[in-house]
Amino acid sequence: MTEAIKRALVSDQVFGVLCEGILGGRYEPGEKLPTQRALAADLGVNMASVREAVKRLEQLELVEVRHGDAMRVRDWRAHGGLDVLVHALGGGAALDDEVMRSVMEARGLLLADAARLAAERRDDEQAALLTRLAAEVVAADGAEAAQGADFAFFATLIAASGNLVLLLVANSIRDLYFARLADFRSLVRDREALAGLYGDAAAAVADGDAEGAARAVAELTAAQEAAWLEGLS
Repeated sequence: MTEAIKRALVSDQVFGVLCEGILGGRYEPGEKLPTQRALAADLGVNMASVREAVKRLEQLELVEVRHGDAMRVRDWRAHGGLDVLVHALGGGAALDDEVMRSVMEARGLLLADAARLAAERRDDEQAALLTRLAAEVVAADGAEAAQGADFAFFATLIAASGNLVLLLVANSIRDLYFARLADFRSLVRDREALAGLYGDAAAAVADGDAEGAARAVAELTAAQEAAWLEGLS
């Protein structure tokens, strides 16, 4: 058991090195990677750890392995899924910036659509929870607590939308969000000024006002994105 754990830890490190190299542009799409034997020798690890790391890269569509041929790097922008997002962080400053900005933009679009659907599909319990969470964001004792309430508010909104694809997309963004929690704290910086928009969104969902809900959430997420961008400068 101990040996298996040690191997898993080594495999994670090998995966991290190769993943960063691919996502960060060290290895270009179509380029041949060194053989697994060469990688093992270069990194000072055993072949089993390299094989396990390569399997994970295949699952993420980052490499293609053909019998009798070398491993080739795939174009992750063309073939990768949302599960690549978390791994893309750490691929270099330029890529980190692109990923984070793209996440913020997608967040606003996704949440506005979720609000529109939630107004049409929510149940009474979800409507009441949104109203309570809108108040909790503003009343929270400190930024961390406010961030938790903000996350719960939007998670409830997405659940109320009843759309499985939106929910799964949100799950992928959630993983990235929690991996860089402190980087997103500025989203609740102006929570007192945005109290009305939280309340308007919750009220519109409760009233079945789809366009009003989408409009309030779009304004809210746009203001949060602006605060986040200010925090970068």
